[in-house]
Amino acid sequence: MDHLLVLVRHGQSDWNLKNLFTGWKDPDLTPKGIEEAREGARKLKGMGLTFDCAFTSALIRAQTTLKLILEEIGQPNLPTIADQALNERDYGDLSGLNKDETRKKWGEEQVHIWRRSYDVSPPGGESLKDTVARTLPYYCQQILPRVLRGERVLVSAHGNSLRALVMVLDQLTPKTIPSMELATGVPLVYRLKADSTVESKEVLA
Repeated sequence: MDHLLVLVRHGQSDWNLKNLFTGWKDPDLTPKGIEEAREGARKLKGMGLTFDCAFTSALIRAQTTLKLILEEIGQPNLPTIADQALNERDYGDLSGLNKDETRKKWGEEQVHIWRRSYDVSPPGGESLKDTVARTLPYYCQQILPRVLRGERVLVSAHGNSLRALVMVLDQLTPKTIPSMELATGVPLVYRLKADSTVESKEVLA
């Protein structure tokens, strides 16, 4: 039985390009982001991968990325579930602010702590630990059971919500996960064992 799980971070968004904290704000993809999604899809297609279902967040940049991928691989009508459990980390009061201007206002060190610590949240927002607490139960209850039943599952989401999943899959710790980056539009192809641990991982960069 093929326990296939593919994770894809959305392509570059308009606010990624403008160097803004995005979080739960809802900008769409840039032309570059559209091409990143299509390129990731071509790599999946080149491996001959098809899917039984897909999951995405409630945000348009992840949904557009998924739509582009499914069109490219010839599965535009694939059953898809969207849920805010897979949304990006909520940056709270930082949402919509320029990252460089934010450093000037609060200081380089404070902004680095907000962005890269595991359990310190920005004002009014979520820490990575909070994002894990939101995303991981959804994965365990809704996504993983399908994979273990033999369904081939595609997830299009965000840097931090996917890092929450990768933390578990790759057995990373609160100390090692903050430094791990996920490139936009690059599929991570996991094949799981029957006990839900990872048999193999391939990054289609």
